[in-house]
Amino acid sequence: MKNLQKHLRAAIVQAAPVLFDKKATLEKVVRQIQEAAANGAELIVFPESLVPCYPYGLTFGFTVGSRKEEGRKDWKVYYDNAVLVPDDTVSLAAAAKKARAWVSIGVTERDPVNCSLYCTNLVFSPEGKLASVHRKIKPTGSERYIWADSHVPETYFPVVDTPWGRMGSLICWENYMPLARVALYQKGISLYLAPNTNDNPEWQDTIRHIAIESHCYVFNVDQYFTRDMYPADLLEQEEIGRLNDIVCRGGSCIIDPYGHCVTEPVWDKEAIVYADLDMDKVPMSRMEFDATGHYTRPDILELKVHDEEGR
Repeated sequence: MKNLQKHLRAAIVQAAPVLFDKKATLEKVVRQIQEAAANGAELIVFPESLVPCYPYGLTFGFTVGSRKEEGRKDWKVYYDNAVLVPDDTVSLAAAAKKARAWVSIGVTERDPVNCSLYCTNLVFSPEGKLASVHRKIKPTGSERYIWADSHVPETYFPVVDTPWGRMGSLICWENYMPLARVALYQKGISLYLAPNTNDNPEWQDTIRHIAIESHCYVFNVDQYFTRDMYPADLLEQEEIGRLNDIVCRGGSCIIDPYGHCVTEPVWDKEAIVYADLDMDKVPMSRMEFDATGHYTRPDILELKVHDEEGR
């Protein structure tokens, strides 16, 4: 491992989007980046599909073998507010540059050529450059009605070099895919980003396990939003009416390379949470277990990754 900066001030943003409103949510995110930077954050991490939102509870009229016209119209609202990269991300890039910080954010990305959408995580550098684009390789359950699989190899498992080590991300239930995790470990990450929409208690066990397995800092970043935040002009009001008052409770936290909470999970509110991280813990924690280093048996086990680097 290269000689790296030993201290990182990080911020995780348990944010509430302006649901189905790309412009308003982007403006809010820029303000939150500015606030985090004013508090010294050098890395600022936002949740999964924050822009324009994670459309929790909606079916968009899909049932097996049929679709509803009302659902198509609601989907078109979501589609219109999806993010074109890089056209719609100029303000994010400028905010990262002004903040002199690394910024990670989840968006619903709209393909510039066809009409497909992707669940995508973007990373911007302190120079205001788009440093990586990771598209979810397998949307979960009914998410497959909304988001396509990633089919562009360089979007599978991109990592970026930061002053504190390499950084990569897996989105939500991608983190349950053992080989996907190993694909990142093989690239030597120290910072593991896990943007998601999981507010169940089992997820807290998952992120702790991943921290112990990877011996990375794991950034668990979820959203907070309520039923009354859904737009009143959506046509699927019956589905919205069945949701809990608090639709997504959050639970965002940072886990250290030993599986311990650096910050305790935050529930039932928007929040920006700060932590000062000791990066020496990463190599120290790998003294007896290094998942893709001295604890491997490449003569027995091998993972071949068909991405841009691994072809």
